[in-house]
Amino acid sequence: MTVGSHRALALTARVCFLESLAKGVGALVQASLEGARMLSLQSAEATLRQRRQDLVLDLPRATAAWQAEIDKRIHDALRDLRTGRPVSLRPLGNGEPKIDIPLSLVDDSEMDRDLTASRLSQAVSDLTGEEYTDLNARLQAVGGQVDTANGQVDVLGAQWLAKGVVEGWLAAGMTIAHWATLQTVLQNEVSHWAQEAYHHANRVLLDHGVRPEIDLRPFIKRTRDGGQARATAPGGLGGGIPHPGASQRPGAARGPTVPAGNSGLQPLGQAYDETHMLTETPGMRASAQQQVVLSKLNQVVSRQVPGFAPTAPVQAPVALSPSLGQAIAAVDQVVRRHADDQPGLAVTSPAALLQDLQQSKQALKQAASTPVERATIEIVALLFQSILQEERLPASIRVWFARLQMPVLRVAVGEPDFFATTSHPARVLIDRMGACVMGFVSGAQEHDDALHREIKRIVQVVEAYPDTGRRVFQTVLTEFERFLESYFREHNEASRKGVSLAQQVEQRETYAIQYTIELRKMLDGVPVHEGVREFLFKVWADVLAHNAVQTSQSSDETRALKKAAADLIWSASAKTSREERADVLMRLPPLLKTVREGMARSGVAVDKQDEHIQSLNTALAAAFSARSAALSAAHLKAVTDRLESLSDVLPDIGDIELDEQTLRDLSGHESDNLEIVAEGGTMPTPAMLGWARDLQVGAWFKLDYRGQTESVQLAWQGLQKQLILFVSPNGRGVLFQLHRLAAFLQAGLLVPVEDEPLTTRATREALAKLDADPARLLS
Repeated sequence: MTVGSHRALALTARVCFLESLAKGVGALVQASLEGARMLSLQSAEATLRQRRQDLVLDLPRATAAWQAEIDKRIHDALRDLRTGRPVSLRPLGNGEPKIDIPLSLVDDSEMDRDLTASRLSQAVSDLTGEEYTDLNARLQAVGGQVDTANGQVDVLGAQWLAKGVVEGWLAAGMTIAHWATLQTVLQNEVSHWAQEAYHHANRVLLDHGVRPEIDLRPFIKRTRDGGQARATAPGGLGGGIPHPGASQRPGAARGPTVPAGNSGLQPLGQAYDETHMLTETPGMRASAQQQVVLSKLNQVVSRQVPGFAPTAPVQAPVALSPSLGQAIAAVDQVVRRHADDQPGLAVTSPAALLQDLQQSKQALKQAASTPVERATIEIVALLFQSILQEERLPASIRVWFARLQMPVLRVAVGEPDFFATTSHPARVLIDRMGACVMGFVSGAQEHDDALHREIKRIVQVVEAYPDTGRRVFQTVLTEFERFLESYFREHNEASRKGVSLAQQVEQRETYAIQYTIELRKMLDGVPVHEGVREFLFKVWADVLAHNAVQTSQSSDETRALKKAAADLIWSASAKTSREERADVLMRLPPLLKTVREGMARSGVAVDKQDEHIQSLNTALAAAFSARSAALSAAHLKAVTDRLESLSDVLPDIGDIELDEQTLRDLSGHESDNLEIVAEGGTMPTPAMLGWARDLQVGAWFKLDYRGQTESVQLAWQGLQKQLILFVSPNGRGVLFQLHRLAAFLQAGLLVPVEDEPLTTRATREALAKLDADPARLLS
């Protein structure tokens, strides 16, 4: 490798590190916001509790600016790296270039800033030790080690990162006092963010063969708040190992980590200590157990087949021996014909297909050229034997899974890391498809279901590209996830109505909260009767929201309701002249008529309408005797203009949390098709909240609610996953707020149907058979 290529690799690693940071900024900011909310719910002495409450009020207003500041620093650094210029941010502490200047007092705020950044830098260094050390060793191998000496700035250094985060915080309008209140959360979140970026940079160098003897060890990070375990795949192949239902998006929301030794990591398979057991979710433990099952399988097979080493770094796919490739193609054709000769989608017997596959196994082994190929054939056959005997899967789905055996065998032979990590796309695809149909109730129309047709299509795409391997599985996995987004909303008869209602509930309540927030800002300092203020905040904001959902925010009807709000504000302000009072009396009847019609359209009961009209009459009458200053024409115009452009200035929904009281007020939305859960369960831990947030659409659960237990499927998740809809096979929707969902999970009132993913269970059964008869691997 030339000096130029060494430099290019070092630069590529730094660019990859920064790009990974850029992808995770949003998740970092949101996780910090979630951490602040969790802290505000905890008991504390009065002063600390007040500081936490102040933080929860101030932080949402600053998150967008904070994220923008960090983004700007990262993209500026990327620009500097790509153009060969020195990175503009200067390091802290000992890295500062020494400049001879006259002695002077350092401003307290500057000292506080530097101390805060220094503490953050130390925390990042402590919690990312393993990944950072490996990255530095690899960079040294290509002559580009991390360098922060002599005033140099290196974006890989914790000092650079810490200074950017802290300065972005302050530039967004937050204070050092706010930082101190949230310091533990922030230090852990930034460290986790940095660790992921170091891991990505390591993978780039490893993929280019740099220091492969430093493997990216199979570690699991213990989390305190996020409810998510992270693991790096052995050999650095594949990213984190998600627990069941975990999001695959880069930088998914996560919780602070608990330090363990220097890096905050604990080797896979070590006994959990009691503090970890108190905070780990079932999903985290399941993730660890899945990897343990694979590790045991590797140990059992490696004792019989020394060349079987799926944990070794794979630089390129292993070539399939020609004889085995031909045998796989022949078996594949037999299986396809066996299913395609049947009418309908696929109604041949899974047992018949399984028998054919078992009979073909010996022919495949005879065609194999190495002991590793023969062992791989046996393991894959055992995996699919278990899957095809899973009675909870509809027979039609098992037939299509059978047709995946030969494509999976090709992948397993060519890509040994199929046996090293649960995140291999072939495994994840089978697990996701299986999870979505595990609770399916068989019936005469099941072959016409869009989900079954999509599974058929996916299998046929995989069969059409037999030599593509991991790439085709990853492609169809992405397509399947996209399909699920629309399936429950548009194609599934049981869930379609419930999803539509849930979306309307979320949209209406989101608008209502946003309108209330903006109305409060608009009326701050405006001399208006308190009764009118309360009506606008508690009633009219919901009327506006309902109309915006029904007709759009820019419709004539919504504009008329906004104008009514402005008229109410003007009518309720002090009226000191006879002309103004006469004007009010003339405008009042049509205004109150508009108000009543708006309440009626939004579902307010007639008796409640009468109460609100009476209170408005009282408030408007008080304006005739008010001694406060009258609302000027200019002020009224400003309020009216702001109401007209309200949709352009609504706050970001990401800064708003739909609280429990909001759902309690939604009784008018309940129907035979939708129930809204506002009580039940036990107080959830932060880890349970993280698990609830990471549940995946399509998964089946057993729900114990209102005296009955039934199977339900997760059909929809709203913005920020604050609302989650489950649907029963008969079409009944059950809508949870995130906090309530976590409470049901913690109390055992909502239990996953699957204890572990389909391929993990199949691996466990294969392992039991190999333990009983290891010689079958070579026979």
